[in-house]
Amino acid sequence: MQSENYKKDSISLVGAISLGTGVMIGAGIFAILGQVAELSGSLLPFAFIFGAIVTGFSSYAYVKLSNNYPSAGGIAMYLTEAYGKGTITAAASLLMVLSMMISESLVARTFGTYTLQLFSGPVSEFWVPVLGVLLILVAFGINLSGNKTLGKSSFVMAIIKVGGISLFAIGGLWLADFSFSDLLPSAQGGESSLVDNLGALALSILAYKGFTTITNSGEEVEEPKKNVGRAIIFSLLICAVIYTLVAWAVSVNLTVPEIIAAKDFALAEAAKPAFGKWGLTFTVALAIVATISGVIASLFAVSRMTTMLTKMNLIPHRHFGMSGNIQRHMLVYTVVVAIVLTVFFDLSRIASLGAILYLVMDTIVQWGVLKNLRDKIDANAIIVTIAIVLNCIVLTAFIWVKASRDPLVLYVALGLIAAVFLGERFFLRTRTDNNAKK
Repeated sequence: MQSENYKKDSISLVGAISLGTGVMIGAGIFAILGQVAELSGSLLPFAFIFGAIVTGFSSYAYVKLSNNYPSAGGIAMYLTEAYGKGTITAAASLLMVLSMMISESLVARTFGTYTLQLFSGPVSEFWVPVLGVLLILVAFGINLSGNKTLGKSSFVMAIIKVGGISLFAIGGLWLADFSFSDLLPSAQGGESSLVDNLGALALSILAYKGFTTITNSGEEVEEPKKNVGRAIIFSLLICAVIYTLVAWAVSVNLTVPEIIAAKDFALAEAAKPAFGKWGLTFTVALAIVATISGVIASLFAVSRMTTMLTKMNLIPHRHFGMSGNIQRHMLVYTVVVAIVLTVFFDLSRIASLGAILYLVMDTIVQWGVLKNLRDKIDANAIIVTIAIVLNCIVLTAFIWVKASRDPLVLYVALGLIAAVFLGERFFLRTRTDNNAKK
């Protein structure tokens, strides 16, 4: 499974944590904070706190799996151990791949949206997808350069954005005369229903799902049986603290209606009353760094996972005349899909699709651990069961919300899921029949 670009022990523990936080912070706090506020209202900070708790239960299985099956294929290998090389493994793996590609386009459009805040006066929305596509192409070039460049760039950008976003959050709270009474929800934006708050949880979970990219680093991580799990835990803890601080900083500087009005660039808007013009520039710069590192890390993870699926003969592959190895081809395919999504979908629908596909995939993984692997990997059945139940509750609530407000998202999501399962079943059956004839 090694290639000329990705070598064993080429990613340190710090590098793996940087990759995880790179995807999470890029796709999370900048991209979907406004959408979470739209559903959770004054409970915005608590949506991220409970999102971390739900994700924490889910991550338990991945830590156990990574300790036992470190692999460059990550989730694809975990599903193979749980279900074998069949339709469920192939389809669920592809759902994860699609979710990650969707996240890439989500972050790319966020990059475009925040970059436009640097220009005064009206600017055409045409430039949002254009800037997003440019970001994807730059990230593609960095990924082609290999692990050393990738690891160094991810580490530097992780330091910049974690430090910068922490400074924004702490400074915003201090300048707003924050007190512990502000921790309590207010009625400034109206009360959200229980279903809406559960729907907000689905989006906040999407902000944390980037930890799964660490599993796709597999054997490239130094001492993978120990460090992959550690990287998952540390990256989740770092992001949980940052998300909560930022959500409170935004909440004390803007009302809920103001956050919703600036939905796609809420952090930039929150910087104005707290820091003025320079605060806006600083926040936009952080968003640019965060989104760049997010796309870089996500492209890396998707290329590793799809390469594994190809070599396991679980997905079809065509070279289309391209030179280089399979991994490079997969980078190209991933970039093409991410560009299409960036051009044709808006932020809200991209986030919703990503949340649905991820929760479905994660539930399949958790069920496979509970049913087939818990004894082999010494997993606590109660923790895994709680993860499954929480996933089902949150997913059901989110589907209910979208059914009443944007049913098109559900039609697309259901269509994608059905196409993936049916397509994989057809591909695997055809391949089996061809092998039998030989």
